[in-house]
Amino acid sequence: MNAPQNIQAPLLELDLLKTLVAIAETGNFSAAADVVHRTPSAVSMQVKRMEELLGRPVFARDSRSVNLTADGEILLTHARRLLALNREMISRFIMPDVSGEVRLGAGDDVAERFLPNMLRRFADSHPCVTVNVVVDNSDNLIARIQNRQIDLAILTCGSECPGAEGLEVLMEEGLVWAALKGGVAVEQNPLPVSVWEENCSWRKAGLEGLERIGRAYRIAFQSAHTSGQRAALLADLAVAPLPASSLGGDIIEVNPACELPTLPSYTFGLLLREEPSASIRAAADHIRASFAQR
Repeated sequence: MNAPQNIQAPLLELDLLKTLVAIAETGNFSAAADVVHRTPSAVSMQVKRMEELLGRPVFARDSRSVNLTADGEILLTHARRLLALNREMISRFIMPDVSGEVRLGAGDDVAERFLPNMLRRFADSHPCVTVNVVVDNSDNLIARIQNRQIDLAILTCGSECPGAEGLEVLMEEGLVWAALKGGVAVEQNPLPVSVWEENCSWRKAGLEGLERIGRAYRIAFQSAHTSGQRAALLADLAVAPLPASSLGGDIIEVNPACELPTLPSYTFGLLLREEPSASIRAAADHIRASFAQR
């Protein structure tokens, strides 16, 4: 019997992905052609090339509009990440002179779990850019963007993020019910829950789930900070809806036998102010690249 041969996956050139993003952002082939400095017929050929490589359509076209298919939406997310990684890499060699100030907004969970390493690497690659960080909830960060008080923000959203037009999805992650390993909070009735304010997407997901299955609950602990939520769990005061990636040590996912409702995913999204400067665009690319590597 012959040994199986390794089949190499085809490569999608960055130029093709750049054209895909341009079409998605402009809404038609002619405008995208201007963005990528090609003719409309060349852009059409690039789209044909992409679809041949993937074996499925990425755009649904008619006489008046061009829209991404479901597969195209998935490809767009990856395209933006790959282009950001490329710009991040190139900036280390040919863009060392980018300078300025960037005002970055982030939620507490992002600030605790992601920002330290992210900001450290950005300082290494862009030493002339100063980053000032504001930690706040997503609603306030959206308002700060609209009022030009900050330049970009990493938002935490549920299925919707009102007011965040132009939000770019960075990552989706599942929520789970978290509790103390060996704890008894989950056995109490009404169920003690640790959450934050009403606009928090994690709170909304958790409480709506409990109400859907008719499980009685009480708000036993409220904190705007992930560290506060973890403290409540470690003290066995409550259970809480938390990201799956935040589990660890004595904080574990609640046993399915406890029959708590299944929780949805939530989204990390990137929102930029209008007309961003070179330093803001560099910071945005670094954020995209950082999440792409996760």
